[in-house]
Amino acid sequence: MKRTMLSLLTMLLMGSVAVFAQSKTEKFEVKGNCGMCEKRIEKAAKSVEGVSKADWDKETMMATVVFDESQTSIDDIQKAIAKAGHDTGKHKASDEVYNNLPACCKYDRSETKDDKDDHHGHQH
Repeated sequence: MKRTMLSLLTMLLMGSVAVFAQSKTEKFEVKGNCGMCEKRIEKAAKSVEGVSKADWDKETMMATVVFDESQTSIDDIQKAIAKAGHDTGKHKASDEVYNNLPACCKYDRSETKDDKDDHHGHQH
């Protein structure tokens, strides 16, 4: 009887590990300046279904997100952040959204790697 309980418990534990296995943590760059940016970036990331945690560090300009890979992707999360007005490594916010940010949130966009700018050799 004890052995049956033990193997049942082992199966349950293994089953619960499989459920959490799809949770993934990723770090990526997000441009921003201040505490208002932090709230906006984290809110945008958390608005994506499947994201359980989002944290942005204004010193390093790095966002750390925990998400369920079966529900969303790092690409979708970065798109949501860009829609909120913040450039990421993969996606750039539209000028319109960026221009609507409060003055204190207007970060330096010159370092953002944009293929179009690289090929033409000019800066905006």
